[in-house]
Amino acid sequence: MIITNFAQTINEGMNMTKNPQPLHNFHIPVMGLAYTIDSPIRVAHYGISSVISIADDELIEKMNAFYHEKFNLPYQEISKKVADYRAKRITSYLNLVDKIVKEKFDNFKNELVESKEALENYIAILPNKSEIKKGLQSFIEEGMNWKENVKSYIEKHLSAGAIDVNIMTKLDKDNFEKNEQLPVIYNDAHAALRGFANSTTNSSIVLSAGMNPRLYSYFENFEDFYPDENNHLKKKITLKVSDFRSAMIQGNFLAKKGLWVSEYRIESGLNCGGHAFATEGFLLGPILEEFKQKKEQLIQSAHELMIKSLEQKGKRIPDKPLELKITVQGGVGTSEEHDFLLNYYNVDSVGWGSPFLLVPEATSVDQATRNLLINAKEEDLYLSQISPLGVPFNTLRGTTNEKIKQRRIQESKAGSSCPKKFLALNKDAEGNGICTASKKYQDYKLEELEANKNNISLENYEKTKQTITEKSCLCVGLANASYLENNIKIKGQDQGVVVCPGPNMAYFDQEVSLSKMIQHIYGNTSVLRNPNRPHFFVKELKMYIAYLKNDIQTISEEINNAKTKKLEAFKANLLEGINYYQTLFAAIPNFETIKQEITKQIEGYKNEINAIEIPKLQMA
Repeated sequence: MIITNFAQTINEGMNMTKNPQPLHNFHIPVMGLAYTIDSPIRVAHYGISSVISIADDELIEKMNAFYHEKFNLPYQEISKKVADYRAKRITSYLNLVDKIVKEKFDNFKNELVESKEALENYIAILPNKSEIKKGLQSFIEEGMNWKENVKSYIEKHLSAGAIDVNIMTKLDKDNFEKNEQLPVIYNDAHAALRGFANSTTNSSIVLSAGMNPRLYSYFENFEDFYPDENNHLKKKITLKVSDFRSAMIQGNFLAKKGLWVSEYRIESGLNCGGHAFATEGFLLGPILEEFKQKKEQLIQSAHELMIKSLEQKGKRIPDKPLELKITVQGGVGTSEEHDFLLNYYNVDSVGWGSPFLLVPEATSVDQATRNLLINAKEEDLYLSQISPLGVPFNTLRGTTNEKIKQRRIQESKAGSSCPKKFLALNKDAEGNGICTASKKYQDYKLEELEANKNNISLENYEKTKQTITEKSCLCVGLANASYLENNIKIKGQDQGVVVCPGPNMAYFDQEVSLSKMIQHIYGNTSVLRNPNRPHFFVKELKMYIAYLKNDIQTISEEINNAKTKKLEAFKANLLEGINYYQTLFAAIPNFETIKQEITKQIEGYKNEINAIEIPKLQMA
């Protein structure tokens, strides 16, 4: 990706007017399996959108039972004996969440009409430049008759936040019944999609972890993903992407099937929570610049392809392109960074993930894990190899999962019982799915290693052993926090809690209220007590340099021409990104109080990258 013509657009970009925003210009992304499992119930009535993971149908069924009891609603269990139980569990829970959110929203609107204090508190958490905020303030300023007018205004302008859902597209395990493989539509991701599609929610499905053509094609089976007579999509598609090229390829693939991508959610490759899908050295700033410059190209390309497909299918043809949003997330921590992304890059919303783990009103976190997060320092948050997917995974030192795992290793009992098998994507000798975190897999690999012990060095033996045993059971570990918080009994082998914050977590060190966190986002207060927080662009750059150095160290013993070229391209892309940042920060009026330090840090990192030597294949 080459950005060469952005400099002349800087002043133009700062002055562009934007389309009207919804109630809030931030969203809460999906976090783990459990951390946002009920976030819409907690925050949607305030107009805040959040994302539920629908990967774990067992957790979903437990939460379904929990909330039916909490709201005194009749509950019908969906056991594993029920046909298509995975999809039906997801549909049932999402329908319940939708019902609860609608009722809470109606009650909240009534409260705003009846209570001046409630209205004032709500006004305080709306964006400062919001027209709705100004409108509501005017009613209070009018005095005596504000109640008579505020009700109709609220009904017209307020809306609940979206109940969005997420599936990782590659988590599409085959499923079996009595040793017979079921049809593809019963694969994990396919069933999750069906569960969402059959629900009453009017929201988006966020697809992450790359393209799954077979899953994408399955969307064609559900009418809610096609525009109705009002060009409205009841169910929308959001793609989480790391660069423009990926967005164009995936968007056009879906458009050829008559499907519209309503949002591209750009995420930092490394400065994020959970799995880290590193780019080839492309930095967030240049990536956002390319989306800014080429958004219309993205829209027109997909629109033309979608129209052709809809004509062939005999479906309604929209007379103009449908709405397309660009959003971003990954490491944002101050209102100045937040506003810069909105105003310079013209994004529609900014994702705030990890900081909300310290907001009990917004996320499902047990108190012990929240305390661990509060006390986390930079060195405690690291890019690990604990994920069975083989993808680097952001996590935290000192979790209960880590302690339990190490104790098992010391007792020669490494590995998990693997009760859920969502990540059983490898194959054993019999062709059955197996997870690399499972005891069965690790026992086999350790026996294999032991048999070969005399043929390798002690250093390589210990290194290989660690590589085998460091994998954690994410299926259980990422779900347990919600069980603990809600006093739901945890069955089976103890796995403790896995938590997956991004590096940005190190700079947030206190439990805060929802109101205070929102006001921090909008610049009306600050929850940061440590002033030594790096700019999020600089933090990401530092992480990519470390990633490159680690890559070189890892493959130096087995270098070839292809790997050399890949490393050289990575280095060149980093240097190109730095040139972009140097031009950008020299021109924009933002970050004046820290701009000198940012410029100094970037120049230092440029020298550091230039000093990195890419290993080359030595000719005999």
